[in-house]
Amino acid sequence: MSSKPSTSDTAKSFNKILALPRSSSKVRSAADLNEAVKKLRRLILVDGIPSAADSTLRPRIWKILLGVTELSANTFLEYVSRGPCEVREKIRNDTFRTLATDRGFKERVREDMLVRLLDAFVWRNYDREDSQRLGFTYVQGMNVLAAPFLYTMPSEVEAFFCFAKFIEESCPLYVQPTLEGVHRGLKLLDRCLKIVDPELFQYLRSKNLSAELYAFPSVLTLCACTPPLDQVLKLWDFLLAFGVHLNVLCVIAQLLLIREEVMSSSSPMRLLRTFPPLEALPVIGIAVTLVRDLPSDLYDELVRHPYEVVDR
Repeated sequence: MSSKPSTSDTAKSFNKILALPRSSSKVRSAADLNEAVKKLRRLILVDGIPSAADSTLRPRIWKILLGVTELSANTFLEYVSRGPCEVREKIRNDTFRTLATDRGFKERVREDMLVRLLDAFVWRNYDREDSQRLGFTYVQGMNVLAAPFLYTMPSEVEAFFCFAKFIEESCPLYVQPTLEGVHRGLKLLDRCLKIVDPELFQYLRSKNLSAELYAFPSVLTLCACTPPLDQVLKLWDFLLAFGVHLNVLCVIAQLLLIREEVMSSSSPMRLLRTFPPLEALPVIGIAVTLVRDLPSDLYDELVRHPYEVVDR
């Protein structure tokens, strides 16, 4: 009977994938990177990132999954040197309460670090060409999306470039002024729930509860609003590896884990106002199985909703 590999063995497996090929001391080819990403995804799904055994793993893996290869401290410092951006007041209205109940986060990430990163992001996109179809500024929820990067990365420079790449490529529609991607995700959550658990869907509808009412924070922040942070990071390992669209199914998974209580409650919104503490492994396990239950056209729509601009 085979036993689960130890965390140190798993860490060695990750480090072996992350090591540069012998043919090059500095640069990986595109084929090398693609192969590494495939292996990383499989290990993340099967074993998870053993960050306790090697604290350098998660930041290195996130950078590879995001495709962040260039880190220019001068560029970041140039943005910072410009001072407060035009929406600094809006940023400061949110940053002080970011993950406010998490002592570990507050000890590692100061508010001024969050403000600097978000200011720099606004300045970065202030310089973008007008021809870009999507513009970026600071919007609600961006402070919480930045938090895991500042907590995980060894430096503000790395956190900034990972955050910027993540926002601009993985979920740009989630941070438009109208939060278009978030509202699409909430509608898709209702449609997916109706298929995977029609009884629960109908019960919530009988109480006039749609995803817009109970799941907005979880979709907006990719579940980063639900403590504890160590479980959020494990969930984000999965989302960065396989796609942020899967967060919609992760929210449904959290619903299914408290299904019995919800179905027996005459006022389920009281339960859903604050989800129970996040448990990443069961949530990921359920989300993966839910994929198989969805029609291919609906799943395709789910995949595209965080980034595909739809012409009207």
